[in-house]
Amino acid sequence: MSTNKKEQRLRRSRQTRARIALQGAVRLTVFRTNLHIYASVISGDGNTVIASASTAEKEIRTQLGATGKGGNVDAATLIGKRIAEKAKAAGVEKVAFDRAGFAYHGRVKALAEAAREAGLQF
Repeated sequence: MSTNKKEQRLRRSRQTRARIALQGAVRLTVFRTNLHIYASVISGDGNTVIASASTAEKEIRTQLGATGKGGNVDAATLIGKRIAEKAKAAGVEKVAFDRAGFAYHGRVKALAEAAREAGLQF
């Protein structure tokens, strides 16, 4: 049985999501592509997006400067701070971190650490 990278990542993400669903916790989920990084805070029942932020937003792209590159650690740090601010504004203090099968390294790690520094508790 051969599986590609995407299938392997999705298999890993299912394990994490099942564990978080049992806890019934609000989750901070991350998705990354080569060009952008996206973060969403999703309610405990998994039906409602409470807050979201991404490097595809026009306001963020202007903050990133002339290059507008969203596929780097600096951009991920910016998104981490922004998602924490939005979540706190919506009344969410504590979340479970859902890295969606991505390795906790590089951009994913930078986003998580920036969100922690901005006041979200994992």
